Amino acid sequence: MREQFDVIVVGAGPAGNAAAYTLAKAGLSVLQLERGEYPGSKNVQGAILYSHALEKIIPDFRESAPLERPVVEQRMWLMDEGKSYLGATYRNEDFADQPGRYTILRAKFDKWFSAKVQEAGALLICETTVKELLRDPSGQVIGVRTEREDGDIYADAVVLADGVNSLLAQNAGLRRDIAPEHAALAVKETLFLPKEQIEARFNIGPGQGVVTEIAGSITEGMLGTGFLYTNKDSISIGIGCILSDLRTRQLPPYVLLERLKQHPAVRPLIAGAEMKEYAAHMIPEGGSKALPQLYGAGWLMVGDSAGFVNAIHREGSNLAMTTGRLAAETLIALKGAGKPMSAANLAAYKEAVDASFVMADMNKYKDAPDMLLANPQFLGVYPGLLDRAAKTLLTVDGDSKQEKQRQIWQSFKEKRSFWGLIGDAYKFWRAFK
Repeated sequence: MREQFDVIVVGAGPAGNAAAYTLAKAGLSVLQLERGEYPGSKNVQGAILYSHALEKIIPDFRESAPLERPVVEQRMWLMDEGKSYLGATYRNEDFADQPGRYTILRAKFDKWFSAKVQEAGALLICETTVKELLRDPSGQVIGVRTEREDGDIYADAVVLADGVNSLLAQNAGLRRDIAPEHAALAVKETLFLPKEQIEARFNIGPGQGVVTEIAGSITEGMLGTGFLYTNKDSISIGIGCILSDLRTRQLPPYVLLERLKQHPAVRPLIAGAEMKEYAAHMIPEGGSKALPQLYGAGWLMVGDSAGFVNAIHREGSNLAMTTGRLAAETLIALKGAGKPMSAANLAAYKEAVDASFVMADMNKYKDAPDMLLANPQFLGVYPGLLDRAAKTLLTVDGDSKQEKQRQIWQSFKEKRSFWGLIGDAYKFWRAFK
């Protein structure tokens, strides 16, 4: 007998779980397929959870979700070579009472989310790779073919949420392979450290967390950033750069990570910590210009599979969960109205995404990825110049402040001409306005 579901969701990350949960909660028959041994086994992230996106799906998630620490402090560091960095910090104790962001460990969180999906009524099958989409003679997607024996499974619609390396979408001709200049390769370590030491080193109390975003010389002039997050009894540290830069420089990201760990600003924070996890992950960072077609006859694409990442603000999980939810709501509405899952009807999903904060933010920064890639001085030259300016101003050595200002201006002119500075300021304004 032919197996038939209302919807098949491929993938059990934030996007897939958001879609499957929303669909099952509405009473649709849902099959979720995950190629990993368990949900979270193939997923890698810093990781930051944005509560607003999850509240839209599970309002009371805080009562049971495995959350690490609410983020009360944001640090931004521009590192120069050697022993220095220039930083800014924002801290607000209100964030502990009304958290908007939490640090999480994806393996734990994805298992929890998946349990919620199954409680809602969806059927989850792990260790199952989807090889291709099944289509009828008209081209309508009617199900999937897995690598299992008698592995054809049918559904009215398929949601593709199988991550940035979505071979399913590529093999089906729904998405091209991500260009090296539109993808970042990141490596991350989870370092165990007693929570008392974490709180002392980061100047936080129980139930408080710190997120540090890092740029500058740590990426050796390549386009990329690093991060340092506090969990309950561990620290997540990682770094990522655009894949095309890594290929050109022939510099493995794990080398960059080791150098970051040895920087004088970082080394004391992780001293004595024991590595518990090491992972690498590709991140789609092409922005709105690199998005593929999001829907078609019988199928929808969500999350990393479609490239929904706001690289400028380092946001991904909230875009994944939101697009997963919007895809599910589109399918629920069509099912309730008795309408077919045609491309024309599924266009409502793109309309919903376009009307959301997801596309508002991605369109705002649509020119930023290409601008930063074409102008490596923003993350290469300028952090060093700012560091030198700070060092000059803070050094009291008998030179007048006027002389120090002259020295600072001279150092800038050595690297960038006056018109170069003006041009860079204009480029930055155009890309971030």
